[in-house]
Amino acid sequence: MSITEPPAVIGSLSPSRAGDFMTCPLLYRFRVIDQLPERPSPAAVRGTLVHAVLERLYDLPAAERTVAAAQALLDPQWARLLGRTPEYSALFGDEAERDRWLAQARQMLERYFALEDPRLLEPAQRELYVEAVLDSGLMLRGYIDRLDVAPTGDLRVVDYKTGSAPGPDFEAKALFQMKFYALVLWRLRGTVPRVLQLMYLGNGEVLRYAPDEADLLATERKVQALWEAIERALTTREWRARRSRLCDWCDYQALCPEWGGTPPPVPDRRPGDTIRGSRRSATDEL
Repeated sequence: MSITEPPAVIGSLSPSRAGDFMTCPLLYRFRVIDQLPERPSPAAVRGTLVHAVLERLYDLPAAERTVAAAQALLDPQWARLLGRTPEYSALFGDEAERDRWLAQARQMLERYFALEDPRLLEPAQRELYVEAVLDSGLMLRGYIDRLDVAPTGDLRVVDYKTGSAPGPDFEAKALFQMKFYALVLWRLRGTVPRVLQLMYLGNGEVLRYAPDEADLLATERKVQALWEAIERALTTREWRARRSRLCDWCDYQALCPEWGGTPPPVPDRRPGDTIRGSRRSATDEL
């Protein structure tokens, strides 16, 4: 009996980096190929902090998962993040600015409790790292905030967002990340998740979607096409800039030709050489 060899890995892609390429190929290049440093934004770091609190909230016995308990976790988690990344302390001009920032994080935690009751939930996994290799050899990877498994075996994929819910014109982009995770889980477990749930703690809205196999096959085709476009850019060494409203938050304007800048020479590096198993960063948290 012959055993089919798994395909050789040709590269890897996360939903965040796929989103970068769709937003602006040059942004993808700067982050993944050049690996240029970025200044952490207060919003992104706040997202990291709120995620950390919600992850650890479920370490508590069910009856103790209260708003007060979540608020009590905030300062210790902030101290832990500062210990790991001391430069976060430079995000604020003074203590008053930092305190306002922490107060916003507390408001987001309160909104979470308005959306669901954590005393009634027992997540199967939190901050779950997943990866799966497609037949083409492309590895899909990422971190799932929370995976719930019902007694029936149905899966619910939950993602916390510390921004506000997008308008109807941008829902498809928001759901792409969740369909990406659903595709990975389908390839790993053979089960299509029953529900994909985005929880927007910035304004207290929830976006739910029930995927089917056709959705996930379409997502696989889209991801594969994205990778082929990345491969073409790697071969031609042409990484086009795409101007949009998101440019206002980009750290790389000084290097972008859309803003009068000149990119550095393209380094000889492939994305698959560098990003597998990398630690989740604050840029992934919004």
